[in-house]
Amino acid sequence: MSDEHKCPKCNSENTYQDMNLWVCPDCFHEWDPSEQAEAAAAEAQASRVVDSNGNVLSDGDSVTVIKDLKVKGSTSGIKAGTKVKNIHLVDSSDGHNISCKIDGIGAMYLKSEVVKKA
Repeated sequence: MSDEHKCPKCNSENTYQDMNLWVCPDCFHEWDPSEQAEAAAAEAQASRVVDSNGNVLSDGDSVTVIKDLKVKGSTSGIKAGTKVKNIHLVDSSDGHNISCKIDGIGAMYLKSEVVKKA
């Protein structure tokens, strides 16, 4: 049996279709497979990283900083127009989703809203 007909709650293969819903007689869970597909598509949409112009970023891309940024612990900051090569995308709770090395400054994290794809 395919995975799409397994119960998402208890993972039981003992399921049946009732009109447009699937029902699990073991745990009494009912679900609509089309809603699960929409939820998976929305999650994939949310997990992708886009730059300030809406272009999708991926690991290894080069980006350009679009505004001057202050750097904690440094007297100089990052100037607008600075090119950053070979970025790595990371998951972070504070909004910094790009890990990179900037010449003259070193390793740091950036927000995707302050860069554009080069």
